[in-house]
Amino acid sequence: MLKPAWKKQNEAFQLALQYLEKRRLGYIKSIKTPWLKLDDAGTGGLDWHSMIVIAGRPGSGKTLIKDMIVRNLFPLNPGITMRVLEFQLEMRGEVSAIREYSNVVGKTYKQLCSADGIISTADIERCHNYAKGRVQFPIDIVEDAPTVEGFKKIISDYMEAHATTDDKGVKTYINTMVTLDHSLLLQRDQKTEKDNTEMLYNLGKAITALKRKYPIMFIILSQLNRNVDNPERQEDGRYSNYILESDIFGGDALLQHADMVIGLNRPGKQKIKFYGPDRYIIEDERTMVWHFLKCRNGDTRMSFFKTEFETMSVSEMHTPPPTQERRIKAS
Repeated sequence: MLKPAWKKQNEAFQLALQYLEKRRLGYIKSIKTPWLKLDDAGTGGLDWHSMIVIAGRPGSGKTLIKDMIVRNLFPLNPGITMRVLEFQLEMRGEVSAIREYSNVVGKTYKQLCSADGIISTADIERCHNYAKGRVQFPIDIVEDAPTVEGFKKIISDYMEAHATTDDKGVKTYINTMVTLDHSLLLQRDQKTEKDNTEMLYNLGKAITALKRKYPIMFIILSQLNRNVDNPERQEDGRYSNYILESDIFGGDALLQHADMVIGLNRPGKQKIKFYGPDRYIIEDERTMVWHFLKCRNGDTRMSFFKTEFETMSVSEMHTPPPTQERRIKAS
């Protein structure tokens, strides 16, 4: 007899109670990130069976954020058994590794490559020691761009390859973070996908199917539409300074499937001095704004960060004060 397509709602309630009890006792924990502001936008961290989309224009820092999450994943979450599978389609694995060394050593990419003088043997030794420590972390990379179907198959094969089966035949899948840098670099199936938007719709559906079946946390990097660079959006103090859901390329294709969507902006890069209708004072190009456009289990918000591209790092900062003019109007 075939299993029916439905189940009693009470089963879901009982499973939810079991989940809450395991959370209460600490058997299930959210994954901590380098930033309390990001953790707070989730459930005290990021959860498995979820999809996080980080969208920004080129040079906004989205790859840097992804790299910092992966770099700190194991040190910040000791005792949690997990793996990482990175689809590094934008840059080669060795380039990503040098960016990581930059953060560890405190030298720029150019300095590490001896472009601004010969790098010292002491710094090279620090890189060696860091690499030895990283070997213990189970991180794998994919460098050749697949189609959506290929992407889905690679992940399914990966999850099955690292699953364990007990003597009763019960299979357990390992918690896995999957990163994609970035969505538009997947190959379009020329026979079934007429354009990139259709490919993104298929990607969203594939990710939803995978995250329901396996304990996977997806971090997907995406692009913003070029209209965010329109001159009228760069005028000080306008609401259009802000990143909106409609700014994400193929937004509907990913938004409906995502559990969290973050739109990145660096106002100083567009010479914006007073950001948005609140007219936050932007000191320089290092200020990065995270617009939390969707938080399925939290609330939307806007948070400010400071970028240090020289050493490949992003840190939290206080919300900048508004201009004196804005403060007078608000009082």
